[in-house]
Amino acid sequence: MEQKKQVCENVLDLVGNTPIIKLKNMTSSFKGNYYAKVEAFNPGHSSKDRIALYIIEQAEKKGILKPGDTIIETTSGNTGFSIAMVSIIKGYECILAVSSKSSADKIDMLKAMGAKVYVCPAHVSADDPRSYYQVAKRLHEEIKGSVYINQYFNELNIDAHYQSTGPEIWNQMNGEITHLVACSGTGGTISGTARFLKEMNPNIKVIGVDAFGSVIKKYHETKEFDENEIYPYRIEGLGKNLIPSATDFDAIDEFIKVTDQESAHTAREIAHKEGLFVGYTSGAAMQAIKQLNEEGEFKEGDEVVVIFPDHGSRYMSKVYSDQWMSDQGFFDTENEEAAQSIQYVK
Repeated sequence: MEQKKQVCENVLDLVGNTPIIKLKNMTSSFKGNYYAKVEAFNPGHSSKDRIALYIIEQAEKKGILKPGDTIIETTSGNTGFSIAMVSIIKGYECILAVSSKSSADKIDMLKAMGAKVYVCPAHVSADDPRSYYQVAKRLHEEIKGSVYINQYFNELNIDAHYQSTGPEIWNQMNGEITHLVACSGTGGTISGTARFLKEMNPNIKVIGVDAFGSVIKKYHETKEFDENEIYPYRIEGLGKNLIPSATDFDAIDEFIKVTDQESAHTAREIAHKEGLFVGYTSGAAMQAIKQLNEEGEFKEGDEVVVIFPDHGSRYMSKVYSDQWMSDQGFFDTENEEAAQSIQYVK
């Protein structure tokens, strides 16, 4: 009997079906069991592959996108990379408005994937004409035959994870899950995943991770947008200075905030202790697990899934750079400079 070649038609066939890996070393003293949904195994190295492919294919089905069109998006880097990757395969031009907070690694990767990149100042209000939201809108108005993905206010962002990430976690865990912990930026990942999981079992507790300097946690608790919550912070792809409609606040039980410094060190700790080279937001998600454990959130028998959104290679000039960590004042008596472990032979 002739065997078929086990060959992917193109790189997009590899989107989704990422593994869940049990965390043992960092959680050995914690009550319950802990598992990471490692989205770096997507071909574009992040969970954003899912929404890029899903939203673009939905736009094609509806006739919104036609051959030769230009796709425009606002991004902190990962969504842009995924859109650029999908655009290459499907034959679209790609223009990205990127926050200046994005790492140099991310911006260089976007250029490497053939995207035209506009770097916009991070610490301006969302309605400032220089913000990456407004720049993307202006480019969309100016460029004929362009489609603006607008992930922050696109319901399809939620649908992509409802259709893929949620079912994958449920099936991989065989339905045995008590908690989901995930970062919230646009909110699509946590919202879509939570919607599906709560349909399967409404007792699953969904905990969102927010940044100090972001309005998300307070808005969830009060339904009030408080500008006084906003101040500059370093973590990319986490938290917001506006309220994204792609966040289903009703599907999320509570939020917990994490700091830039602790999240950076925890990302490095994941690499050192679990052998998983993951990004800044993964450090933030794991930092939330640590804080929740200290607060007594978990008990024996709990089955906790945490989503690690992207790969560490996106942060070589940031959290994995000793110089950057030192420049931020992130090294102290508890966290000595990692450069001490490097010996130069002369």
